[in-house]
Amino acid sequence: MRYVSLGKVPPKRHVQVRRDGAGSPLLVEEVLGYEGFSGNESILLHLNSPCRLDRVGEFRPIERDEWVPEAHVHRLADVRPMEPGGDPVSGRRLLMFNNDIEVSVCKPTEPLERFYRNGEGDEVIYVHRGRGLLRTMFGPVPFRERDYLVIPRGTTHTFELPEGEEQFWICFHTPGEIETPNRYRNRYGQLLEHAPFSQRDFHPPEELETYDETGEFPVTVRVRDGYQDYLLDRHPFDVVGWDGYVWPYTFNADDFEPRAGRFHLPPPSHQTFQGPSFVICTFAPRMLDWDPHAVPIPYHHSNIQSEEVMFYAAGNYEARKGVEVGCLTLHPSGLPHGPQPGAVEKALGKAATDELAVMWDTFRPLRLGTLWQEADKPEYAYSWNPDKQAAPTA
Repeated sequence: MRYVSLGKVPPKRHVQVRRDGAGSPLLVEEVLGYEGFSGNESILLHLNSPCRLDRVGEFRPIERDEWVPEAHVHRLADVRPMEPGGDPVSGRRLLMFNNDIEVSVCKPTEPLERFYRNGEGDEVIYVHRGRGLLRTMFGPVPFRERDYLVIPRGTTHTFELPEGEEQFWICFHTPGEIETPNRYRNRYGQLLEHAPFSQRDFHPPEELETYDETGEFPVTVRVRDGYQDYLLDRHPFDVVGWDGYVWPYTFNADDFEPRAGRFHLPPPSHQTFQGPSFVICTFAPRMLDWDPHAVPIPYHHSNIQSEEVMFYAAGNYEARKGVEVGCLTLHPSGLPHGPQPGAVEKALGKAATDELAVMWDTFRPLRLGTLWQEADKPEYAYSWNPDKQAAPTA
């Protein structure tokens, strides 16, 4: 990410900075950074110590309800019927997970009446439906449909959502770091000309919200595979200035600039983010392959070292039939997959596609949550055999 500065920032780091000049209290400096002191960081100046607590509450271990299916097959899940409920944190229902990534579906209907901080991972929220305001210690970040909302670990935040408006999010958590792909950046970290986006497409906070307030401010922190509650007696958004390379932001899927070729390009051409042993890709509306002999949809391929999950967000995905917007497919490792019967012939000669999909590939096997079990459509495993009467598959 690029360098950003907001508010009152002195010309040098680690120096005395006072609230209102000589004789007033010193501001409290906090360095928030990755990889000890070797990775990207931001420096925040607080009115009060960010360590200050009024009371320590309970610790609740995270409980993951896992579904272990009896068969290893391609799967389709329809999560549209999932009942809305909960707030933007408690409303998340686990869809799948491994040691590198957790993916949840969230349809919040209640306000988040506390502050939240993920102390053990970065988060990405893909906003399929809805809009709102992410309020953070770095400042507010408005979000809308088709935004990727990226929240670095250690960011104290809360959400404001329009009352009565539908929300439908895909939420990612990773103990690693969410980054733009290495091949899109030069050795200085700047995005290259051939990247499918530029720094202008990433939207950080544009203003600060600084509160010098006393009271009761509950904060929940995700740490050590659980949730630790705290009560603060000072408002956590007491930052008067910050600068650096770590900050929350939005990137909208409509700002992804897709690539096309004379013949079909593989999924890495759609890559948007990277994490440890996984990638997130955006299949955006685009022109299709223009050679008269080209097959303009994905060729069959075997995921021998990865698990491929696709969330269908808008438009018509030519390679799949019977898959509606709001559904997901899982093509697990060890099995070939590709266009279903008739899809290739139907796609020949088409010049463009209106599809929008979010894909994540993991390079270690995924485990499924009970939400997938509830949403599973077992007949999908038979959809490549038009002569087979589909039978339920556990």
